[in-house]
Amino acid sequence: MDRRKFIKNLSLASATVPFMVDNIMAQALPNNLFNVPVSYEDRVLVMIRMSGGNDGLNMVIPIDQYDNLMIQRPNIIIPENKIIQGTYDLGFHPALNGISEMFNDGKASVMQNVGYQEQNRSHFRSMDIWSTGSTEIYEKRGWLGRYFEQNHPEYPDNYPNNINPDPFAVSMGNSISTTCQGTIANFSTLVSKPSNTYNLEESLTTNDGTLNGCNSSFVTTLIEQTNAYGLRINAAYDAGNSLSQYYYIDNNPQNDFKSKISEQLKYVAQMISGGMQTKLYILDVNGFDTHNEQVDLSDTSTGVHAELLQEISDAVYAFQNDLELLGLDKRVMGMTFSEFGRQIASNGSAGTDHGDAAPLFLFGKCISSSIIGNNPVILDEITNQKGVDMQIDFRDVYASILKDWFRISEDQITTIFENHSINYLTLMDGCYSNGLHDEEPTLIWPNPAGEITNLDFYTPGGDTRVNLVDMRGRIVRNYMDMAVDEGRHKLELNLNGVSKGIYRISIVTMNGNKSVSLAIQ
Repeated sequence: MDRRKFIKNLSLASATVPFMVDNIMAQALPNNLFNVPVSYEDRVLVMIRMSGGNDGLNMVIPIDQYDNLMIQRPNIIIPENKIIQGTYDLGFHPALNGISEMFNDGKASVMQNVGYQEQNRSHFRSMDIWSTGSTEIYEKRGWLGRYFEQNHPEYPDNYPNNINPDPFAVSMGNSISTTCQGTIANFSTLVSKPSNTYNLEESLTTNDGTLNGCNSSFVTTLIEQTNAYGLRINAAYDAGNSLSQYYYIDNNPQNDFKSKISEQLKYVAQMISGGMQTKLYILDVNGFDTHNEQVDLSDTSTGVHAELLQEISDAVYAFQNDLELLGLDKRVMGMTFSEFGRQIASNGSAGTDHGDAAPLFLFGKCISSSIIGNNPVILDEITNQKGVDMQIDFRDVYASILKDWFRISEDQITTIFENHSINYLTLMDGCYSNGLHDEEPTLIWPNPAGEITNLDFYTPGGDTRVNLVDMRGRIVRNYMDMAVDEGRHKLELNLNGVSKGIYRISIVTMNGNKSVSLAIQ
C-alpha cells in the first residue's frame, strides 16, 4: 500500500478526522487555490458558525410582525421599546449594538430566511448539509473541498511548497471544519494560538514498503507539514499587528470552555496584517441550542441568547475596526451562519426548539446591499412546531460569494453545486461598483449643526431613503423616501426640535448604504 492510498483509505474510514499535534492541524491548504485575477487574489473570507441553531426571530426582529410574534412567543419576545431600530420594519436585538452600528454605516447586511428545502432538524445532519453544500447523504466532501480538489488534485503531497507556502484555510479553535474536506485530506489547518512555537521532532523512519512503513512515512509527512505551516503562521503573527481597542480578551483560565471569538478574530487580523496569504478563516461559537432558559424571564432582552449575540457582535465590531485601522478593510468580508433557526412559537421552558430558516449577517467594507430578502411572515395562528419558511437557499449564498468576492467562473461553481440550480445574489463588491463608495463622497455642512444642515450625496438611482438616526439605531427623522435618478442630490435638513447629541445621516439605496456622523449643538 502506498502512502497516497493509505491516506485515502484513512479518510474514507474515519471521515478524514485530521491529525492534530499541539495547537495546529497537520493538514492545510496551499495559497493560490482560486486561480482568479491578481486583483482578487488577496481577498479573505471569515466564516462564523453559530453552533446549535440560532433563534433568528429574536436576533433580527421583523417589527411589522411584532403583534403576531407576541402571540406566538410571549414569554421570550424582546420588549418593543428595547429593540434597536434598523429600518422601518426591521430591528436588532439590543445586544447587537456593534453590528447594528455597522449596518447603519453600510458595513453589515442582513440576509433573511436562509436555509434549504425540507429542513433536517438534526444538528449533525443539518450541519453536514451546510458544510458539504449538498443534501445528498453520500457526499462527504465540503463545498470548498470539492473546489480545491479541482485545482490541486495532488494535495496533500508536496504541500507546502515554494509556490504555495501558506495554509489556505484556517479553522480557529479546537475543531477542524468539514467545509474544506476533500476526498483524501482536509484542506484546512487547525490553529488555537498562532503565537505557540511548533518544533516537533521529525522521525527519520523510511518507508520500507510495508503497511507499518507506509503508516510511519505518512505520520512523518504530517509532522513535517505541521512544522512548516507552524513556522509560517508564527512568522506572520509575529510580523503582524492589531490596533483596535475594542477587543474583549478574557484571560481567566476558568473560562477556557468559552469560544473567545474576540481573541480569535484578533489573531486573524494580526495574521492577515503579518502577510499570511490564507484565504479562509472559520470560527465556531457554541451554545445556540437554546431549548431552555434562552432569556431571563425578569428581562427578556437579557439571558443566554443575549450574551452569545453580544459576544459575536462586539467581536465583529472590534475586528472591523481593526481592519480599518490596519488598512485591510477592503480585503476582508465575513458572514455568520447556523445549521438551522428555531421554531416560531416558544416553548414552556423560556426557550425555543429546532426550526427551519433563519437570517444571517454579512459584514465588511464591500457589502453591496443592506437587506437581502423579505421579513418572514408570522401568522396569528400557526401549525404546531412550524419554523420560518425558507426564502433563500444557503447554496446560493455560497455560490454568490465565490462569484462576487473571489471571481470564480460560473462554470466552475456549477460543478461544485451540481445537484442545485443556482440563483445568484448580489452580495459583495460594493467597493468596486457604482454604489455608494469612497470615490463619491458624502458631504454635510455645517457640522456641528444647529437647526439646519445641508447634505450632498451620490445615489445610483432607484428607491432612496435618507434618515436621521440616533446612536441606538432609531430613526429620529426621515428626509427622503422615494425613487430618484442616478447622480448627486442635495437636501436641506431641518433639525429643529432634535435634541443635542451625536447622530448619523443614513443613506440607503438598492445598491448599498452609507452613513456620516452629525453633531447637533
